[in-house]
Amino acid sequence: MLDRLSPRPGAKQSRRRVGRGPGSGRGKTAGTGVKGQGTRSGKKIKPWFEGGQMPLTQRVPKRGFKNIFRKDVEIVNVGELARLGDGATVDQESLAKNGLIRGSGVEIKLLGEGESPKNLTIKLNRVSAGARTKVEAAGGSVELIA
Repeated sequence: MLDRLSPRPGAKQSRRRVGRGPGSGRGKTAGTGVKGQGTRSGKKIKPWFEGGQMPLTQRVPKRGFKNIFRKDVEIVNVGELARLGDGATVDQESLAKNGLIRGSGVEIKLLGEGESPKNLTIKLNRVSAGARTKVEAAGGSVELIA
């Protein structure tokens, strides 16, 4: 029974033999065109190779510096918290809901520009020293979260 099994007709195709004469349809240059680097054996030319010309990445001037250790931080000033009202709890959800931050999940830092509303409860990642004194002077409390 097993000796009579064979692939379905058309399932297996014979390997293309290039450079085997004009009758094969791929004789003479074997489908590589005429002369040049692309016709040589092992023709692995990287897509960005420019034929020995100075590469684009080396020709273009470089400017600036990209700090790979940079931490993205959204900032909110104490004066902007007046939108939340007195006695509010300030955390990431309340700031995003009131449009003070984008709500992208990055750390938030409270800075001390403006006047603080009364009795705020602050729960943020970072708070500047000036912002902390303004909030606590207005009867509020500051709690840093990780």
